[in-house]
Amino acid sequence: MPSLPGRVAYAVVHGDPPEVVIAEDDEVLTRVIALELIARTSPSELRDQTRLDVLRAALLEERWDDALGEWIEQTGRVVDAYPDEHVHTGSEFDEEAVALEIRVSKLFRDEER
Repeated sequence: MPSLPGRVAYAVVHGDPPEVVIAEDDEVLTRVIALELIARTSPSELRDQTRLDVLRAALLEERWDDALGEWIEQTGRVVDAYPDEHVHTGSEFDEEAVALEIRVSKLFRDEER
């Protein structure tokens, strides 16, 4: 299903440095992760070589969630995926509106002590 305008899907691959993958929707995101991350992994990077066929089969059968779960288990790398997130634009945050919003924000209110 195509995403709505102003929405994206993204994933954060934890590491040093972390990697961010951005796509137009979660369907594209899963395919990008499968091709750009999982399929480019050297078999020597996997903890259990006997599970290599499981990972390969999940990719070939387009079971993206299974492939990612197996890859995380075998590499120890964590991936957090966010399938439908809002993209902020300049039209939402023009200078005048931001200046006003900042002045009336919680930080500028005096609280009773």
